[in-house]
Amino acid sequence: MRCRYLDMGTYKRKDHFAYFNSLAYPYVGLTANVDITGLFHKIRSENLPFFLTVCYYVCRAANQIPEFRQRIIDGKIAEFDRCATSHTVALEDGTYCYCTLEDDLPLLEYLPYAVRKQEEARQAATIEEDEEDVYDKFFISTLPWISYTGLIQPVPMPADSNPRITWGKYFSQGDRVLLPVSVLCHHALVDGRHIADFYRLLEEKCKEL
Repeated sequence: MRCRYLDMGTYKRKDHFAYFNSLAYPYVGLTANVDITGLFHKIRSENLPFFLTVCYYVCRAANQIPEFRQRIIDGKIAEFDRCATSHTVALEDGTYCYCTLEDDLPLLEYLPYAVRKQEEARQAATIEEDEEDVYDKFFISTLPWISYTGLIQPVPMPADSNPRITWGKYFSQGDRVLLPVSVLCHHALVDGRHIADFYRLLEEKCKEL
């Protein structure tokens, strides 16, 4: 993926960047329920795979937020043109592996491509990744067994700067279908406003079907 480095001399958040990048735990995150009613009915009526369909729209929403596509590399900020997802895939022995997916396809072309890539990932059955190969990724996972109200994510030391997006089990509330979605980002790059924009865009995409 192509990227450009921001000019730190004119970067409007340079003081915020310096402060949050100096912290031992520089992350900001939250969990919110996303209204996926329209998307849920589309998935049911067209018999689409739930996780992969949600993953597609999550990636599309995240890619519309420039700050979600920014990474800290050697103390500088690189902004990628587009980011892929790296998600966990369950294996038969109870462990998991990683699978990388691009989202630059129409949904009905993306889904068979994603199914094929998941099967390739299962065959490889590895969580090993080169450090340079993960910069342009959103880290995706799911807890489909439980509808939760909060999530604590494991993070590396020193801190990385890839957004982590996780969702749980959907549930009904009146005539709406809601999905708990957690977002964790590096606060040197991402503020609460950017996270709120992501949730707004995701809900819009779940309705514009």
